[in-house]
Amino acid sequence: MRWMFWKKKAFRVDCSGLTCPQPVIATKEALEAGHRLLEVVVDNEAAKNNVIRFAQDQHCTVSDSEPENGCWTLTVKAGRVCCRKQAAPEKYSCASTASTRTGGLVYVISSASMGQGSADLGWALLQTYVQTIHKIEPLPEKILLYNEGVRLVAEDSGALQALKELQEQGVEILACGTCLNYYELTSALQVGKIADMYAIMSTVNQATQVVSPS
Repeated sequence: MRWMFWKKKAFRVDCSGLTCPQPVIATKEALEAGHRLLEVVVDNEAAKNNVIRFAQDQHCTVSDSEPENGCWTLTVKAGRVCCRKQAAPEKYSCASTASTRTGGLVYVISSASMGQGSADLGWALLQTYVQTIHKIEPLPEKILLYNEGVRLVAEDSGALQALKELQEQGVEILACGTCLNYYELTSALQVGKIADMYAIMSTVNQATQVVSPS
């Protein structure tokens, strides 16, 4: 990562060549350092989308350029409420590092199977598990999917329809972008948003309760 002043006001954060979640972390650190206007350079679309989503979550204004030589330049302007260090006692205003847990109930699905044994049975059980979530109170605030769990948001199944209905009820569904890329499912995403590891870890860290099928 290379930081440098660019023009007069913008602080340039060169994230070309960096993998998830480093571009988001670099953007976060620049905002925490007090820079109000950033030029963030990324060289892949997943990083671009992750930085945009993070900046918007931090109440920043974001605009992006057309790709040039395989890179996008994102202009990030901090709002009144942004990810900045507080004077004391070494806490940050962004949710990922807050001292209290405010994220509610979170479901984590990291496999395409539930339990040990037959893979076909495990896949069937997992679909039933997801279909049952809306019947249990309270509903989760978020559902995180990584590793083979991302198949649930990209392959037709009873679970896919259940996830769509949960999303309509206000449940946020986040799928690991690295995992989607690995299984070549990025273009097949049918529900939810693509997230990086920073967003996933921040969500788990802030959850008041994490539930995962075993």
